[in-house]
Amino acid sequence: MPDEMLYLSSADVARVDLPITEVIEAVKSAFVEKGKGGTEMPPKPGIHPVPDAFIHAMPAYIGGLGAAGMKWVSGYPENRKRGLPYISGLLVLNDPDTGLPICVMDAVWITAKRTAAATALAATHMALPESKVFGILGCGVQGRTNLEALQAVMNSLETVRAFDIDRATAGKYAADMKLAFGMDIQVVDSPRMAVEGSDIVVTAGPILKNPRPSIEAGWLKSGGFACPIDFDSYWTIGAMRAIDKFCTDDVDQLRYYQTLGYFSSVPDVYADLSDVIAGKKPGRESAEERTMSMNLGIAIEDMATAVRILERAKKKGIGTWLPL
Repeated sequence: MPDEMLYLSSADVARVDLPITEVIEAVKSAFVEKGKGGTEMPPKPGIHPVPDAFIHAMPAYIGGLGAAGMKWVSGYPENRKRGLPYISGLLVLNDPDTGLPICVMDAVWITAKRTAAATALAATHMALPESKVFGILGCGVQGRTNLEALQAVMNSLETVRAFDIDRATAGKYAADMKLAFGMDIQVVDSPRMAVEGSDIVVTAGPILKNPRPSIEAGWLKSGGFACPIDFDSYWTIGAMRAIDKFCTDDVDQLRYYQTLGYFSSVPDVYADLSDVIAGKKPGRESAEERTMSMNLGIAIEDMATAVRILERAKKKGIGTWLPL
């Protein structure tokens, strides 16, 4: 009804139970549309009430998917000390034809899964197909969902090297991920031990404007692929300059962040990830290339996933209808 919208709580979104394979498909469709010029997505504006925290507005429209809306998302690194999640937020979907809001849903599950889906898609084009060792730095939510998504597309993965500044968190991660995926999960004592020898490396710590990066040039192996989802917080200038092929999920957004003081040392951008996924530019072209996709997290990923969640929620009768 045009005078109602569906509300999906965090529990509702989880009950919808959209498989990670479908999230990957949704995010892929969004990148393909972006590569064809079928999206509208301004760089996300934000406010920063406390240091290293953010609250961002993320609007996007995907014409080919009939998806329009905005995510209002926050990230507060100090929340862990309060027993609160780092990421929280809401997502609003609008009817593209009328502009009326049709759904409001919790955005935490979507943020966790779509970020990992983008990593998996980048890896299918930029990592070695026979990649066996995955290094993860940061064993929180993203450490878990990134492994889930990667193992869905890289069936050669055998070993995970997991580092976290809190060893107990890394230990819990290892136990849980071994139970979930039956893989060899090794807790390591340093970032270097997680990076050296790994075929795929994901850094998933908090986003810091003035980080103290630890990954040095030469740690990422020849032929390695890296996907930072915490900006360049872990990567030194030397490590960044050692990358042979550097992509990002949105060039305009990367340039926007550079005006705010981020990304002073990133290499020249080879391609927007959407151009690689849409087949407009090749991804990996040799077994020796060190490749990287700096995934900033973009709103088309959220909207493409959200429309699938809404469709599935309606079919399952999940959620609460509210008057406008």
